[in-house]
Amino acid sequence: PKTPKKEKKTVVATPQKGVTKKKEKTPTKEKSTKSTPTKEKSKKKGDKAEKKHRRKKSDYSSYSRYLFKVLKQVHPDIGITVKAMDVMDSFVKDMFERIAVESGRLAQHNKKKTLGSLETCAAIKLIVPGQLSVHAINEGTKALAKYHDSTKLSKK
Repeated sequence: PKTPKKEKKTVVATPQKGVTKKKEKTPTKEKSTKSTPTKEKSKKKGDKAEKKHRRKKSDYSSYSRYLFKVLKQVHPDIGITVKAMDVMDSFVKDMFERIAVESGRLAQHNKKKTLGSLETCAAIKLIVPGQLSVHAINEGTKALAKYHDSTKLSKK
């Protein structure tokens, strides 16, 4: 059996000096044991509450997946530690940035708005030392030829 709460008389100070006024407190309703939703979700089409949350793509890009594939092609039985992969990843990113910047400078110097293979080859010759640049250019030319062949086959 529920019993109503007793009314309490309280004294509240008013803005007037020294004058007090008696105020009766109204009995409050007792809360039920059932849980009630505090806010109802609106079902409008443009409401954000109804949209499903999608996973945000991470801004971190890495070459580690591709470096691992190349490692397994060259040495299938050898692994690589996470620290070594981080070093290789930062090395590839650094070289890519250097080559891209130098290619951009060369294109700007020749008053071109498009980077081409000639600018990239020249940038590699300037940045990569010695015989390594020749090997890099040969591998790049081979990859470009393979890409062109595959696009010709897909168009037919």
